[in-house]
Amino acid sequence: MKVQTGYLYHIKDEFFDRVNGNGLMINHENGHSRPSYLAIKDEMILWFIPLSTKIDKYKSIIDKKVKKYGSCKTILIKKIAGRNQAILIQNAFPTLEKYVQSRHTIDGKIVKISSAVQREIIDNFEYMLSLKSNGLNLFFTDIDFIKGLMFKELETSNK
Repeated sequence: MKVQTGYLYHIKDEFFDRVNGNGLMINHENGHSRPSYLAIKDEMILWFIPLSTKIDKYKSIIDKKVKKYGSCKTILIKKIAGRNQAILIQNAFPTLEKYVQSRHTIDGKIVKISSAVQREIIDNFEYMLSLKSNGLNLFFTDIDFIKGLMFKELETSNK
Protein backbone atom coordinates (compact mmCIF):
# COMPACT_ATOMS: atom_id res chain seq x y z
CA MET A 1 0.00 0.00 0.00
CA LYS A 2 1.29 3.45 -0.89
CA VAL A 3 0.87 5.81 2.08
CA GLN A 4 0.00 9.37 1.08
CA THR A 5 -0.19 12.66 2.95
CA GLY A 6 -3.72 13.72 3.79
CA TYR A 7 -5.29 10.28 4.09
CA LEU A 8 -6.27 8.47 7.27
CA TYR A 9 -4.77 5.13 8.26
CA HIS A 10 -4.68 2.54 11.02
CA ILE A 11 -1.37 1.36 12.50
CA LYS A 12 -0.46 -2.25 13.27
CA ASP A 13 -0.19 -3.38 16.89
CA GLU A 14 3.32 -4.59 16.00
CA PHE A 15 4.49 -0.96 15.85
CA PHE A 16 3.16 -0.18 19.32
CA ASP A 17 4.76 -3.38 20.66
CA ARG A 18 8.04 -2.39 18.99
CA VAL A 19 8.29 1.07 20.54
CA ASN A 20 6.85 0.04 23.94
CA GLY A 21 4.75 3.10 24.57
CA ASN A 22 7.06 6.13 24.72
CA GLY A 23 4.08 8.42 25.11
CA LEU A 24 1.93 6.84 22.39
CA MET A 25 -1.85 6.69 22.63
CA ILE A 26 -3.49 3.27 22.97
CA ASN A 27 -3.98 1.73 19.54
CA HIS A 28 -7.24 -0.17 19.98
CA GLU A 29 -10.34 0.39 22.05
CA ASN A 30 -13.04 -2.25 22.50
CA GLY A 31 -11.88 -4.29 19.50
CA HIS A 32 -12.08 -1.39 17.05
CA SER A 33 -9.19 0.05 15.05
CA ARG A 34 -8.78 3.36 16.80
CA PRO A 35 -7.65 5.95 16.60
CA SER A 36 -7.36 6.86 12.96
CA TYR A 37 -4.14 8.60 12.04
CA LEU A 38 -3.50 11.33 9.50
CA ALA A 39 -0.41 10.58 7.44
CA ILE A 40 2.30 13.10 6.58
CA LYS A 41 5.00 11.74 4.28
CA ASP A 42 8.48 13.09 5.04
CA GLU A 43 11.12 11.56 2.76
CA MET A 44 12.04 8.21 4.39
CA ILE A 45 9.82 8.51 7.47
CA LEU A 46 6.06 8.77 7.78
CA TRP A 47 4.49 10.89 10.48
CA PHE A 48 1.11 10.02 11.90
CA ILE A 49 -1.18 12.33 13.85
CA PRO A 50 -4.02 10.71 15.83
CA LEU A 51 -7.61 11.89 15.61
CA SER A 52 -10.16 11.71 18.39
CA THR A 53 -13.91 12.16 18.61
CA LYS A 54 -13.67 13.32 22.25
CA ILE A 55 -14.36 16.92 21.22
CA ASP A 56 -15.49 18.23 24.63
CA LYS A 57 -12.33 16.95 26.31
CA TYR A 58 -10.02 18.57 23.77
CA LYS A 59 -12.07 21.76 23.37
CA SER A 60 -11.54 22.36 27.09
CA ILE A 61 -7.78 21.89 26.70
CA ILE A 62 -7.70 24.20 23.67
CA ASP A 63 -9.65 26.88 25.55
CA LYS A 64 -7.19 26.74 28.47
CA LYS A 65 -4.18 27.04 26.13
CA VAL A 66 -5.73 29.93 24.21
CA LYS A 67 -6.49 31.72 27.48
CA LYS A 68 -2.94 31.17 28.76
CA TYR A 69 -0.87 31.53 25.53
CA GLY A 70 -3.18 33.28 23.07
CA SER A 71 -3.34 30.31 20.68
CA CYS A 72 -3.19 26.53 20.50
CA LYS A 73 -1.15 24.82 17.79
CA THR A 74 -0.99 21.39 19.44
CA ILE A 75 -4.67 20.43 18.99
CA LEU A 76 -7.13 21.43 16.28
CA ILE A 77 -10.82 20.66 15.96
CA LYS A 78 -11.96 20.30 12.36
CA LYS A 79 -14.73 18.60 10.43
CA ILE A 80 -13.39 15.40 8.86
CA ALA A 81 -15.60 12.93 7.02
CA GLY A 82 -18.70 14.82 8.11
CA ARG A 83 -18.02 15.05 11.84
CA ASN A 84 -15.87 17.06 14.20
CA GLN A 85 -12.56 15.49 15.11
CA ALA A 86 -9.79 16.58 17.45
CA ILE A 87 -6.48 16.48 15.60
CA LEU A 88 -3.83 15.72 18.22
CA ILE A 89 -0.64 17.13 16.73
CA GLN A 90 0.96 16.90 20.20
CA ASN A 91 0.66 13.09 19.91
CA ALA A 92 2.31 12.77 16.48
CA PHE A 93 4.89 10.05 15.94
CA PRO A 94 7.15 8.76 13.16
CA THR A 95 6.97 5.25 11.72
CA LEU A 96 7.55 3.23 8.57
CA GLU A 97 5.18 2.06 5.86
CA LYS A 98 5.56 -1.57 6.99
CA TYR A 99 3.67 -0.68 10.19
CA VAL A 100 0.62 0.70 8.39
CA GLN A 101 -2.28 -1.72 8.71
CA SER A 102 -4.89 -0.18 6.41
CA ARG A 103 -6.47 2.96 5.07
CA HIS A 104 -9.38 4.29 7.07
CA THR A 105 -12.65 3.96 5.20
CA ILE A 106 -16.25 4.90 5.92
CA ASP A 107 -18.87 2.87 4.09
CA GLY A 108 -16.13 1.57 1.81
CA LYS A 109 -14.91 5.06 0.85
CA ILE A 110 -11.33 6.12 1.56
CA VAL A 111 -11.16 9.18 3.83
CA LYS A 112 -9.05 12.12 2.66
CA ILE A 113 -8.74 15.39 4.53
CA SER A 114 -9.42 18.61 2.61
CA SER A 115 -6.42 20.54 1.32
CA ALA A 116 -7.12 23.57 3.54
CA VAL A 117 -7.31 21.45 6.71
CA GLN A 118 -4.20 19.49 5.63
CA ARG A 119 -2.27 22.75 5.20
CA GLU A 120 -3.24 24.00 8.65
CA ILE A 121 -2.29 20.69 10.28
CA ILE A 122 1.04 20.52 8.45
CA ASP A 123 1.84 24.16 9.26
CA ASN A 124 1.18 23.55 12.96
CA PHE A 125 3.14 20.29 12.88
CA GLU A 126 6.13 21.95 11.22
CA TYR A 127 5.92 24.81 13.72
CA MET A 128 6.03 22.31 16.59
CA LEU A 129 9.03 20.55 15.00
CA SER A 130 10.83 23.89 14.69
CA LEU A 131 10.13 24.68 18.34
CA LYS A 132 11.48 21.24 19.27
CA SER A 133 14.68 21.82 17.29
CA ASN A 134 15.09 25.07 19.27
CA GLY A 135 14.69 23.34 22.63
CA LEU A 136 10.96 23.61 23.31
CA ASN A 137 9.34 20.18 23.05
CA LEU A 138 5.53 20.22 22.91
CA PHE A 139 5.20 16.61 21.75
CA PHE A 140 3.90 14.03 24.22
CA THR A 141 5.59 11.18 22.36
CA ASP A 142 9.34 10.58 22.45
CA ILE A 143 9.72 11.30 18.74
CA ASP A 144 13.54 11.25 18.84
CA PHE A 145 13.63 7.75 20.33
CA ILE A 146 11.01 6.41 17.91
CA LYS A 147 12.64 8.09 14.90
CA GLY A 148 15.98 6.55 15.92
CA LEU A 149 14.41 3.08 16.02
CA MET A 150 12.83 3.60 12.60
CA PHE A 151 16.12 4.77 11.04
CA LYS A 152 17.90 1.73 12.52
CA GLU A 153 15.27 -0.51 10.91
CA LEU A 154 15.77 1.25 7.59
CA GLU A 155 19.56 0.80 7.82
CA THR A 156 19.17 -2.90 8.66
CA SER A 157 16.72 -3.52 5.82
CA ASN A 158 18.97 -1.73 3.29
CA LYS A 159 22.00 -3.92 4.04
